[in-house]
Amino acid sequence: MSSHHIVRDDQEPALIIANGAACSMELLGQLLEWSPIVVVLDNAIDRVLQLDIKIDVLLGDFDDNFDVESYREKQFPLEVVHTPDQDKTDLEKAFDYLIEKGHKAVNVIWATGKRADHTITNITNIVSYRNQLKIVILDDHSKIFLLPNSFEKWYPANTPISLIPIGKVSGITTENLFYPLNDEALTMGYRTGSSNHVTQDGIVKISHTEGDLLLMECFD
Repeated sequence: MSSHHIVRDDQEPALIIANGAACSMELLGQLLEWSPIVVVLDNAIDRVLQLDIKIDVLLGDFDDNFDVESYREKQFPLEVVHTPDQDKTDLEKAFDYLIEKGHKAVNVIWATGKRADHTITNITNIVSYRNQLKIVILDDHSKIFLLPNSFEKWYPANTPISLIPIGKVSGITTENLFYPLNDEALTMGYRTGSSNHVTQDGIVKISHTEGDLLLMECFD
């Protein structure tokens, strides 16, 4: 597997490899191609090394049997970041690390699928980083990110799109979605905007006035 490139001025998103279900090699290769830094969570390191990927940072709480030095030898030079704080997930600690290093955006893979509790936590926790880091979670079937209050993007007709509220989101208005919303509210557990789709080729507009709203682009 080819290693990633160093991108001038860190203009491209960093890449975090978590420890959920693996994605395709095609997606992994696309993301590695332009990632200025690759951070791997400790429980995923053996799976990642089997793919012959050059990584930059190994991060985690490292249990008593974790042989850090063996990974330094395999991936020299390698920055090892010990994060024992049990009040945050390893993924959150990776976000904190990137923020501290001045990164503005990150793609995350292997963060869904393997365990439902981890998947839900990984997806919903990105809202707390709204003002610090642009986060996109990807797998072979979806791309998930937090929406600003006003969002516009071109999509082909019939693109599956889901709007997922974290808690309650108010004042949602959409254009060019098959099931439109007009100054309406969505609430997790009661009413969500899943399984919508783009009506016709063109710009989709989504706005909301209050709350945290995730958009999921789906690839069936």
